[in-house]
Amino acid sequence: MPANGVLNLENEILQQNNLSTTKLLTSSSSLAVSSNSYDLSENSSSGIDSPITSDDENLNKTTVYNFNNNNKNFSSILNDKIKYKNKNNGTHNLSETKDINNKIYNNNNTKMNGFNNNNNNNKNFNTNNNNDDNNIPRWCSHPNRLKHEKFIRDSIDEIINNAVFDSTQRNSKVLEWHDPNELNKIFDMKLNDKFDSDENLIELIRKTIKYSVKAGHPYFINQLYSSLDPYALIGQWLTDALNPSVYTYEVSPVFILMEEMVLKEMRNIVGFPKYNNDDDNNGDGIFCPGGSIANGYAISCARYKYMPEIKTKGLSGLPRLVVYTSEDSHYSIAKLSSFMGIGIDNVYKIKTDQRGKMRIDHLNEEIERTKNEGGIPLLVVATAGTTVFGAYDPIEEISEICIKNNMWFHVDAAWGGGALLSQKYRHLLKGVEKADSVTWNPHKMLSSAQQCSTFLTRHKNILSECHSTNAAYLFQKDKFYDVKYDTGDKHIQCGRRADVLKFWFMWRAKGTDGLIKHVEHLFRMAEFFTKELKSRTNQFKLVLEEPECLNISFWYIPPSLRGKENDQLYNENLHKIAPKIKESMMKEGTMMVTYQSIKGIPNFFRLVLQNSVLNESDMLHFINEIDRLGKDL
Repeated sequence: MPANGVLNLENEILQQNNLSTTKLLTSSSSLAVSSNSYDLSENSSSGIDSPITSDDENLNKTTVYNFNNNNKNFSSILNDKIKYKNKNNGTHNLSETKDINNKIYNNNNTKMNGFNNNNNNNKNFNTNNNNDDNNIPRWCSHPNRLKHEKFIRDSIDEIINNAVFDSTQRNSKVLEWHDPNELNKIFDMKLNDKFDSDENLIELIRKTIKYSVKAGHPYFINQLYSSLDPYALIGQWLTDALNPSVYTYEVSPVFILMEEMVLKEMRNIVGFPKYNNDDDNNGDGIFCPGGSIANGYAISCARYKYMPEIKTKGLSGLPRLVVYTSEDSHYSIAKLSSFMGIGIDNVYKIKTDQRGKMRIDHLNEEIERTKNEGGIPLLVVATAGTTVFGAYDPIEEISEICIKNNMWFHVDAAWGGGALLSQKYRHLLKGVEKADSVTWNPHKMLSSAQQCSTFLTRHKNILSECHSTNAAYLFQKDKFYDVKYDTGDKHIQCGRRADVLKFWFMWRAKGTDGLIKHVEHLFRMAEFFTKELKSRTNQFKLVLEEPECLNISFWYIPPSLRGKENDQLYNENLHKIAPKIKESMMKEGTMMVTYQSIKGIPNFFRLVLQNSVLNESDMLHFINEIDRLGKDL
């Protein structure tokens, strides 16, 4: 064995280069190269150090000039089955093989087609030879088993071992913190004219994992997404392997039908009515690149419903339109209103009560103010699970106001929509079936992989009527199949990922019953955490005494501030505590939980739960870890 523990097969082949052929000795159970060969059979237990002892005369002798033609099996066996002895740990492995792609191995000094990594390989690339996929240079974007299989398998092994499993263990770090300047020094991200070797690319994978935040870690409770669902992950990988764009049935038949199935079931869960008792006629829906864009679709559809001329005439001559949403709603309402020409000044923020819910009295006042100003009340956006407090607006009451004033009613349930699956918690969205449209992000409470966002509406045709432009090169009406399945024209995008697959695959893996158990477990953990904080009133104080959703907002009171609530500088000093604890937890890498200030009150922590592996011990760990990091402040 060579010192590096790798089979020195390339030298053996080159040594035979003075022969008229390279001789491969094969049988049904083994493969050998020249006289000093090794058993590569599935049944071999001797490892690479054991030479083949079979009589050459009893083997089927095969003459091969290159790997592309006469011995197709040689390449796959070489890549998959060469066994070597790892000098570092003494174990036998299947994954490591020596790269022989750049070597000349026959008597005519013919280069192994397409595998020479120097610049000369470009002139060996025969673009007219469509049957020789091995004859491709490195820059060619096409998978080749000889050239790429080992690299892909090694890369996936790194991801599975380091990103999927090792990085999501409780005893591992959530992150390894470095400031931007330092990270730029230790992780060279610059782009080069020359390519990186496969070995360098694997190292880049390792570094990317090492220095990234591990959102799948149980102690990443920082944002409204977390966990790493294995079934959603496989769905995401399969999506990327197929690389679809979901706009017509002819290019994405599976994903078109899959989207329709999932979106219909989500509309059923919302409770949109079925027209004419038709199961397939309960509205429409689309997958969107994030909840912000889904909320933008609500504004677009609302504007089109009441002023369809907007599609052709534009903003010119339209009256002033006004959008209403709570002061605690997601910023996307204002951002998309600005983007679509309505203007941030025409987004009226409705005051919330002490629980963070939209105040109905103030909503009515603002609608009347709009009318008196000569404006047009366009739509109300209620929130089902606000970003900070997790509050659910009074959906049923708001729907009545919208009906009375002939307004579109949209519910942003991007975060809190998962509660619809549970009969125990569905009441939080009472009246949602009366909405004109709903945003619901499965990548949030349901923990599907990022990103997975939907826009659902009770109106069957409005998405198509509002957004279609009938591009003749995609959406021909004389196709040989039913063109109602060419759904892409109702989107504002053209090219679009198949975000449905990861959610559909996860749903199939768990069943609706599994999704319900996931949601109800999270609510139990939130209730347990809240109860524990209430039992430690000297250390913690809740911002909301009775949180509705999976957001728990609280202050940590260090010993230095306990009993000093009436001091003049108490709030100022308390305001500094959460940022200091957050800094410590990130630099140590032990956990991540966010903080913020709202409505002028001191900074407080906001813990959000989406990872259903969390248990009561973890809830106690969060409490104790915050106390450990903050007790000396």
